[in-house]
Amino acid sequence: MATPPDRYATYRPSILDETDPADARTLAELRARPEIEVTDLRPLLRAELARIAARSGHPMGAEAGRWVYYPWRERLVGLLAAPDFHAVRLDRNRNKLTAIEQQRLRTLSIGVVGQSVGHSVAYALALEGVCGRLRLADFDTIELSNLNRIPATVFDIGVNKAVVTARRIAELDPYLPVEIFEAGVDASTVDEFVGGLSILVEECDSLDIKVLVRESARRHRIPVLMDTSDRGLLDIERFDLEPDRLPLHGLMGDVSAADLRGLSSRDKAPYVVRILDPKEISARMGASMAEVDQTLLSWPQLGSEVLAGSGNVVHAVRRIGLGGKLPSGRVRIDVERLLDETAEPAPLDAAEAPGLPAEPDPGDPVGRILACAQRAPSGGNVQPWTMNADAAELTVALDPAHSVTMDVGYRGSAVAVGAALYNARVAAAAHGLLGPHRLITDAGAPLTGVLRFGDGSDPELAADYPGALSRETNRQPGNGVELSPALLAELSAAAEAEGGRVRAVTTRDEIAAVAELLAESDRIRYLTPHLHQQMFAELRWPEEDLHTGIDVRSLELAPDEQAAMELGKRSDIIAELHSWNAGAALGDYTRDRMASSAAIIAVTMPTPGRDDDLRAYAQAGAAVQRLWIAAGRLGLAVQPMSPVFLYARRPSELTAISSDFAVTLTSLQSGFNDLLGVPEHETMALVLRLSYAAAAASVRSLRRPWLWHHSG
Repeated sequence: MATPPDRYATYRPSILDETDPADARTLAELRARPEIEVTDLRPLLRAELARIAARSGHPMGAEAGRWVYYPWRERLVGLLAAPDFHAVRLDRNRNKLTAIEQQRLRTLSIGVVGQSVGHSVAYALALEGVCGRLRLADFDTIELSNLNRIPATVFDIGVNKAVVTARRIAELDPYLPVEIFEAGVDASTVDEFVGGLSILVEECDSLDIKVLVRESARRHRIPVLMDTSDRGLLDIERFDLEPDRLPLHGLMGDVSAADLRGLSSRDKAPYVVRILDPKEISARMGASMAEVDQTLLSWPQLGSEVLAGSGNVVHAVRRIGLGGKLPSGRVRIDVERLLDETAEPAPLDAAEAPGLPAEPDPGDPVGRILACAQRAPSGGNVQPWTMNADAAELTVALDPAHSVTMDVGYRGSAVAVGAALYNARVAAAAHGLLGPHRLITDAGAPLTGVLRFGDGSDPELAADYPGALSRETNRQPGNGVELSPALLAELSAAAEAEGGRVRAVTTRDEIAAVAELLAESDRIRYLTPHLHQQMFAELRWPEEDLHTGIDVRSLELAPDEQAAMELGKRSDIIAELHSWNAGAALGDYTRDRMASSAAIIAVTMPTPGRDDDLRAYAQAGAAVQRLWIAAGRLGLAVQPMSPVFLYARRPSELTAISSDFAVTLTSLQSGFNDLLGVPEHETMALVLRLSYAAAAASVRSLRRPWLWHHSG
């Protein structure tokens, strides 16, 4: 690569490839000059590239890099080649800007007229990497009085402002093409400057030039942005969309650049006031305007306001460059006013709930049976039933109003109905009122469980009564001790007594493999909008009605998990993760809990002959409840797990649950069944995490109070 022409040497670095013979000769000449300092940063930068490539997917480049010579500094620096350099320098833009968005923004050519305020704007554009080419214009040179707002140095005094900006950008990114107009722009050069731009930023002092560049932008149909640092005023003029729009929103009338050329400060004042808006200008700026040409040479500007305004311009550039909505108009981003609105942040920690009264004793045996039935578990504690009892019988009817997407065909609700009917049988046995029970599907509800009261008892059932009343979900981490074969056999016997089977994994490697599958299932649950909405609709905060849903305190969240949930409940954040196909951390809660487990078990049943045979799921619900009570008696903590695919039995049902992730769910379901050894002739009713918990559950789920009453 040949050395750039001399006229560029004041602000453009030479980029040299040592594998090119001509560049190699130039490098040798530069190294031979004792005044030139040579620094090879390539080993350091390649190590940084390797760290970034491991996470970003950027390929490790095979190129040795480039040497960059900065003549104004007499420095020769070894850097990465352009693709690798940008991958590292802009890596921290991800995912505020996606890779595709950054590529799109790098197609923009942006012109900045005026290099006082414009210096910060141009540098901010280069800093963020939101353009592929810059064109700068200013005829003036740096003075000491400029250094209150231009981030230059005393070494730049007397140097053209556009040159200073271009040098600073070159030291940030030597690969970004920068063109300068050292004479500024006038009627003879304005179209040359504006032509070919994507966006024009105007930050000059001359009123006639303000209008001149807008007249050209209107001809070329290019949008114009302008930041006025006083009270954070940002102007947007979409000449690309409105080519007949008057410059400066028509605030100056139908005046031309020629009309404004040569006006005195006094004659310009009315136009300046119109642009700034006399009703909105800050008091000190308004007062200062009266002092221009008296005690002030020009109107005042603060460096902090200039820097803040440059960020506002970059925001607008991104919006336009990415095709977002940004109409013509103006907006004030007034930090001074916003500081007057300072307020204490709302606490993130949920308020403590007032003390809840103890569940009342129903008094009579039938009421106690009803109360015990009501203590059965259900997905999300939605209690998907209506219960009634009189002197003759108790009924538990499945209520479809409480069903959600994952409750495919009411199968999960049927498991809950079966668990409730089991509890009713247990309580009836304990009170000497046990009679026959049945499950019916033709009584006006998808499924109804009926227990006739009699005068019988069953010692095995009655023995479960205390456990049925005390049964709870405990999501505390466990100690990781494996479940012994003897205890697993006891649990299997409990499930088999009600017609169920147990499939389990107990080793650390097996549990870790299952944990990855369920963590991915949780990620999908978050990333699927309706599943995300339903999941958080189940949660209850302490100040809310806790008689349904899951009390967030029962999630046993550590502080970092609480913070993650606060972010995870925001649908806009989840939508971004979905668009990136990211969010592996959304499964961390499940992954971490699973790692501390003694076993992961699936309670299964023979696959029903008909897909809609809810009676089979209800019978499996009885097996789940009997096993759960047995686990509590053995000192085990139990947490139900809810893989998204749990109640889906065909591909179309997985598609209905989450069309975007149906293929993944199919793979997860197959992998889960393989790991737990669930044969094709069995169907899962529920998945449970068993552990030896380090602590008791913080709270127990409540039940609807109206269900404590019974008829007759």
